Amino acid sequence: MAVRAVVALALLVPVVGCSSPAPRPFTPVDLPASAPSTSVRAAPTPRVETVEVAPGVQVVVEWPAVADPDTTGMINVFRDYFAGSFKAVVTGGRDTAYLETVQDGASRDAYSWVQEFLDQRRSVRGTARLYALNVSSVTGPGAQLDVCVDESGMRLVDSGTGEAVGEQPDWTREPYFQLAGVRKGDDGAWRIKLLRHAELPSERAKGCLR
Repeated sequence: MAVRAVVALALLVPVVGCSSPAPRPFTPVDLPASAPSTSVRAAPTPRVETVEVAPGVQVVVEWPAVADPDTTGMINVFRDYFAGSFKAVVTGGRDTAYLETVQDGASRDAYSWVQEFLDQRRSVRGTARLYALNVSSVTGPGAQLDVCVDESGMRLVDSGTGEAVGEQPDWTREPYFQLAGVRKGDDGAWRIKLLRHAELPSERAKGCLR
């Protein structure tokens, strides 16, 4: 069973041409003058979102502690694509809402990924996790979103019987690195234009180990 992209890390190219901006540090608001000098304001904590795809199938998103509106939009569209493509699989291809989140090359890759499950009469159950989400570069209306994906909590099953298949694919064993090239359209909506991935032992994938 194929994973979500079809090229090796050696073929990864930046989605946009500018260099990655430095991560935005959290800067606390000045404390009142009356506050003790030892007082500090707690940094915001990351939040965890759980998306119920279907009974027994869910996607957990570990959001960054701070996300501006554009970053939030990019993460939202990747979450919707990711969860939506699994929903397409578990519904036997009847739910196609995930196709609204992709365009250009990403549309072909996303459709092919779902179709391979359907052709082989395969489905999934379990939990997938998205974490370490980071916007690594921005140029105009385009950006590159980096994501770590852990599908080790999922199992490939026979879509007819619901039983786990005997030999589980590699993507159910180790996390991998996913790159999504996204673009903000004239309607204000973010969509994914490009999908690339890297598996262990690549250095990018090693950054997803924890």
